[in-house]
Amino acid sequence: MKSMEFRERWVLVTGASSGLGREMAKILATEHGAHLIVVARRQDRLDSLKAEIAERCSAQVISVCADLSRLEDTDRVLAEAARQPLYGAILNAGVTHFGAHADLDWDAFQRMLDTNVTAVVRMTNALLPQLEAANGGLMLVSSMAGVFPVPFQTAYSATKAFLVHFGCGLFHEYRGRSVSITTFTPGGVVSEMTAGESFTPLRRWLMPTRLAAREGITALRLRKYLYIPGAANRVTSAFIRLLPRRLTAGIVGDQYRKALSKTTG
Repeated sequence: MKSMEFRERWVLVTGASSGLGREMAKILATEHGAHLIVVARRQDRLDSLKAEIAERCSAQVISVCADLSRLEDTDRVLAEAARQPLYGAILNAGVTHFGAHADLDWDAFQRMLDTNVTAVVRMTNALLPQLEAANGGLMLVSSMAGVFPVPFQTAYSATKAFLVHFGCGLFHEYRGRSVSITTFTPGGVVSEMTAGESFTPLRRWLMPTRLAAREGITALRLRKYLYIPGAANRVTSAFIRLLPRRLTAGIVGDQYRKALSKTTG
């Protein structure tokens, strides 16, 4: 398939109020001339994003305030997407928990599961026929935490592992058809999700948001299969694959345990 061309075409971006989603939305509009449907829980952030894009280019922006842990909100986003000739979709919305799994209460876990997994599957199922008709592409934003287990983000890591398997499996199921499915797996990125005090000792490992977002858009445009942004992350991933998984998970767990002890001790 040819590379994607976003100019004057509609792209859906979830989790667009901050961090990676916000930056990818801005790059799509200001550098690629895409029209956007942007989705997030905070209307004021969506309004500021829309205003920022309007100052820099003439792209059309439709904002949808929605909590994707709620089925009715997810379906409302899909209804809005169906009104436009959608060409691309970036399913980026996600929530995490940094700390002992025992401290994650059931309601918070359910919200994580509904946001990170259920909403993504429901939206993927609904969007793929529309994207295929447009010769477009879908990108699922997972994480390196979905490639390798991450203690102290155990449930989050598990939800992202689902997305890796889901996205890569669908890539093969849809190969040869008129739609691409890309799984994007960044490492830690500077964002609100990593802004808490617990992440302070780990912040030196985080990738600048703008850089990760730019590589994400490139991965979608070139219809990549599974893409890890950042040369250092790709080298680390290749090296880790050579080691026993128990060893690598233990090393990561020790680093996270030390970080938590510094902020709670």
